[in-house]
Amino acid sequence: MQIQEADGLVPIHHNPAPLRTRIIESMRSAIERGILKPGERLVEKDLCDRLGVSRTSLREALRELESEGIVASVTARGLTVVRLSYRDAENIYRIRADIEALIMEQFIERADDAALKTLLDLCDHTIACYEAGDFVPIVDAKRQLYLHLCTVAENMVAHEILSKLTLRTAQLRRGSVTRPARQEQSIREMRDLKAAIAARDVDGARRAARSHVESAARSALEFARTRSA
Repeated sequence: MQIQEADGLVPIHHNPAPLRTRIIESMRSAIERGILKPGERLVEKDLCDRLGVSRTSLREALRELESEGIVASVTARGLTVVRLSYRDAENIYRIRADIEALIMEQFIERADDAALKTLLDLCDHTIACYEAGDFVPIVDAKRQLYLHLCTVAENMVAHEILSKLTLRTAQLRRGSVTRPARQEQSIREMRDLKAAIAARDVDGARRAARSHVESAARSALEFARTRSA
């Protein structure tokens, strides 16, 4: 079965990375982009057909996603994408605020001029994606931005944690980020963050990072309340 790329679960072609890793990346991308939704039952045969992998390989990947709390067995019918509780969402955003503030500090401490220039270019790209208003490019741009930040900061532990946390709030982020008012606010916040980093202002960058996450939390949690009303 041939799947178009927009489906979010494309067949796994040859790649030097372990097959399990590639399946997990494809599944995470599909969850993040809303292709696989919270509460949706994961049918192994369907996923195997869409990914072009064996059931054994798929089950290995699903076990890892289950250990991360991304999918769970909630009924006898099998695994589903986990629904995030309101309290868990609150906690995730609070943790993110602390981690992202730390990353900004470590980046400024370790970045040479070339790394700083790359970061500022990535900020500009992220702002342009916010201005265009499409969710997937925004998510992709921020993924590149934070990968660079964490790499230069020499804190890939933070990158791994942030990747898992943002994935768990994927549905809330999608509802929040696509709001025009939130996009405009995010553009201002990204410009503030860029200015602080460009000036190598550690305290300013920490405040800007925290403010960005706290604003994202307010918008996402408001979306959660609206959805559950």
